[in-house]
Amino acid sequence: MTGAGTADPAPPRGGTGAARRASAVRGRPRSAAADRAIIEAVLRLVERGTGVDALSMEGIAREAGVGKATVYRRWPGKDALLLDVMRTLDEPRTEVRGESVRDDLVEILERLRRRGLAKRNSALLRTMMSHFHSHPWLWQEYHDTVIRARRELLHSVLRRGMARGEIRTDLDVELLGELFVGPMLTRAMLREWAELPEGLAERIVDAVLEGARPRG
Repeated sequence: MTGAGTADPAPPRGGTGAARRASAVRGRPRSAAADRAIIEAVLRLVERGTGVDALSMEGIAREAGVGKATVYRRWPGKDALLLDVMRTLDEPRTEVRGESVRDDLVEILERLRRRGLAKRNSALLRTMMSHFHSHPWLWQEYHDTVIRARRELLHSVLRRGMARGEIRTDLDVELLGELFVGPMLTRAMLREWAELPEGLAERIVDAVLEGARPRG
């Protein structure tokens, strides 16, 4: 049980996602309304200035107007709950159109630009991201369930470009992906004073594609 000011211990092998799925099959069916109430309670508490480390399952339950057991039936601990809260702050995952490699790359980078702007404008998102970065295993879980899917989408677009002859096939897909997203992530995450203007995604994609096109 997690009290105020304490963090959940690292989950057993299989991660919090596995633990949460296992807990979901026990007891009564989950209520979507209760799920939303609990997640929104976390968001309200953080918005009002409660530090993430100071959150407790008991306090979250009170804020949501549900019993503590209702929260624990859904999430085995606070950090498992925080993972789902962070997922609600992400844009829903959508596939790219698949008609133009350039346009798909621009769309992927534009999503990163918008997320960078949201992070700068949202104290809540900054607080949550800071907490995740300071808890390595929690960040790893978020990476494996959210960020990895984004990276795989990018790589699939690059492979399609290679198959169509639009991108050189002698390039390493992972390295090439980093060349595309690196400038946007640098501005969004490491140089928060740098501008993220409209059209930045197009400028980055066109610059990298110029060097990635087949020679001759």
